[in-house]
Amino acid sequence: MNMQRPVPRLPKAPRDPRLDFFRGIGMFIIFIAHVRDNTWTLWIPARFGFSDATEMFVFCSGMASAIAFGRSFDQAGWLIGTARVSQRIWQVYFAHICQFLLIASALVALQTSGVLKTWFDLSFDVVGALNLWLLFERTQQALPGLFTLTYVPNYFDILPMYVVILAMMPVVMALARVGRAAVFSAMVATWLAAEFGWLDLPAEPWSDRSWFFNPFAWQLLFFTGFALMRGWLPAPPVRRDLVLLALAIVLVSVPLAWYRIYETVPALLQLRMALEPLWMKTGFGLLRYVHFLALAYLAWVAVGEGGRYLLAGGWVGRAVAVVQKVGQQSLAVFLASLAVAQAAGIARDAAGGSGLLVDLVMNLGGIATLVAVAYLVAWYKSEPWRRVSGIGVSQSHKVNSH
Repeated sequence: MNMQRPVPRLPKAPRDPRLDFFRGIGMFIIFIAHVRDNTWTLWIPARFGFSDATEMFVFCSGMASAIAFGRSFDQAGWLIGTARVSQRIWQVYFAHICQFLLIASALVALQTSGVLKTWFDLSFDVVGALNLWLLFERTQQALPGLFTLTYVPNYFDILPMYVVILAMMPVVMALARVGRAAVFSAMVATWLAAEFGWLDLPAEPWSDRSWFFNPFAWQLLFFTGFALMRGWLPAPPVRRDLVLLALAIVLVSVPLAWYRIYETVPALLQLRMALEPLWMKTGFGLLRYVHFLALAYLAWVAVGEGGRYLLAGGWVGRAVAVVQKVGQQSLAVFLASLAVAQAAGIARDAAGGSGLLVDLVMNLGGIATLVAVAYLVAWYKSEPWRRVSGIGVSQSHKVNSH
C-alpha cells in the first residue's frame, strides 16, 4: 500500500475578465501588424499614438504574471516561487526556439522548392524578407547564437525579451521584502541604464546590432502591470479630470504619430524627429509609457468596475467570450500568429495581391484561425481523455494506493 500523501496544490486564482479580453485584442492586433504589406495595419492603434499592441502584451503579461507567480512566492516561499518562474522561462525559451526553427525551415523549404515561382509566378524572397538566409549561410555562428539568444532576428524578438524580464522577477520579489521603494527604484534605475545604452544585448554574432526590444527598458512597463495587480500601486480612481487628462494625452499624440498628418505639416515632422528618443520602441521611450498609461486608464474606465460591461449577454457577450478565450491562451496564440501571418501574406500574394476583398478574407481568416487555436489548446488543457476514460484524479489515487 502506498501511504504517501499527495502534495497539495495551490488553488488557481480567479481570472480577471478585463485581462483576458485585452490580451485577446492584443493578439489580434499583433497578427494584423505581422502580415507583410497588410493594409489593415493603417488602422491599428500604433498609427495614431506612440504605444501599440506590444505595450498591451507586455503590460498584460506583467499583470498575468502577478496572478500566476505572485501567489507561489507568497504561499510557498521565494525558492519555490523562483522555481515556478524558472519553469515558465524554460517553456517560453523552448517555444521560441521551436517556433524559430519551424518558421525558418518552412520558409526556406517553400522558397527553394520553386513552388511560388512555378505555380504563382511569384519572385518574392520570403526567406530574405525576414533576413533568415544568414541562418543557413552562417550556420556555425547563427545556430549557437540562436540557443544563447545572441542571434535574435527582429520578427522573433518578443519572446526573448519576455524570457529576460521573467528572469528579473525573483529579484523584484526579493527587493519587495525590503520595501516597495526598493522595487520602484530598481525599475527606474534599470530603465535609465537601458536608455543610456548601458544594457544592450547582442542580436547578431557577426555585427554590433542589438536586440530590437531591450528587456531592461521594457521591464518598466511589465512590472508596472505586475505592481498594480500585486497591490503595490493603488488602482487609479475614476474621476472626470483624470479621464479628460488621459483623453487629452491620447488626442495630442495623434498629430505626432499619424503619418497622414505629420508628413503634410513640416513643423510637426520636425517636432516628431526632435522627440524621437522619447518614442523609440527599442528603449521604450517615456512618451510610449505615458501614452499607454493614458490609453489603459481610458480602457479601464470604459469596461467598468470589475469589467462588468464585458459580462453582457447576447451576441456581445458571446463575442467577448471568444476574445477572452484567445487572451487566456495568449502564448499559444502568439506562437501561431507568427506562422499564420507568414502564411496569410504568401496566400495574399498568390491570390493576386492586395484588394479590399482579398485583405478582408486574409485578415478575417487569420483571426478565425487564431480563435480555433485558442479553443483547441484550451480543449487539450482540459484533459478530456480523463472524462472519456472515466478515470478521474480521485479514482487514479485509489488505484495507486493499493
